[in-house]
This record gives sequence, C-alpha cells and structure tokens, in this order.
Amino acid sequence: MPTASASTKSELLGMGLSAKAVEEITAELRPLLADVFALYLKTKNFHWHMSGRHFREYHLLLDEQADQLFAITDTIAERARKIGGTTLHSIGEISTYQRLIDNNEHNVSPLGMIEELYGDHQQLTASLRSAHETCAKYEDVATTSLIEVWIDESERRSWFLYETIRSQ
Repeated sequence: MPTASASTKSELLGMGLSAKAVEEITAELRPLLADVFALYLKTKNFHWHMSGRHFREYHLLLDEQADQLFAITDTIAERARKIGGTTLHSIGEISTYQRLIDNNEHNVSPLGMIEELYGDHQQLTASLRSAHETCAKYEDVATTSLIEVWIDESERRSWFLYETIRSQ
C-alpha cells in the first residue's frame, strides 16, 4: 500500500488540517507526551520511595496523580495519529523529547518530592498552554478542547501539591 504525505493523511482522515498544521501540532504533542510519561514515572518513583510521618497520605496522593497522568498518554498519542501525524515510538524518544528533568537521587525528602512535582506540574501547565495556542491557531478544536481539560487537571494536581507544601 502506498504511503501518504501528512497532507494526504489528514485529508483522508477528514480532519481538514493543512500539512503545516499537522506538522506544528504534532511537534507540540510529541514533547508534551514525553513530558507526561516522564512526570508519570517520576511521580511513581516518588510514590514508591515515599517515607515519613505522612507516608500514607503522600503515597496515596502520588498514586492517584500518577494514574491521572498515565490516563492521558493514550489520548495524546492517538490525537497525533488522528490528525495524520506521528507520535513517540520508544523510551529513547521520550528521553529525546522530554523537557522535564528526571530525578535519579536515592534520598529525596518527602517535602522535596512534593516540591519538585509541584514545579514539574507548573512547567507541564505552561507547555499545555503553549500547545493550546498552536492548536487554536490552526482551529484544531478537538485537540484544543482536550488540552483545556488537561490544563484543568494539571492545575488541580498543582493545587493539591501546593496545599501539601503550604501545610508544612
């Protein structure tokens, strides 16, 4: 079967986006997906290595937040494919595209974990806003709408982390 260009794929899928729109939108979605995977793994890492007097509360909070992050990965990847673009293929590509910094430290304090995740969520929210701007520029209403929900969810996670830090 012959391969189709991004423009032809988008037209075949009926999305009505130009080749340039598909290219720019997927260029936003790839690092966004990489960041979500990186933040998911960091959140699980901190969940697994949590300790201290707030162990249960923090352990459960981080598990809930990790689940929320993982839940959007498939939607991000499939949205890129629906519009005729490509998405990540491997863990190597995640590390190539991610903007969030990994934490491989063995001894991070519980408060340090929460503070770092708060900062990462702030950065993720900023990246989501940038992606939203690109999608809106090309009138990709479906992707724009999805991103609006993800911004709200990221802000909620940030709020929970902030309130946890503030109570210390």
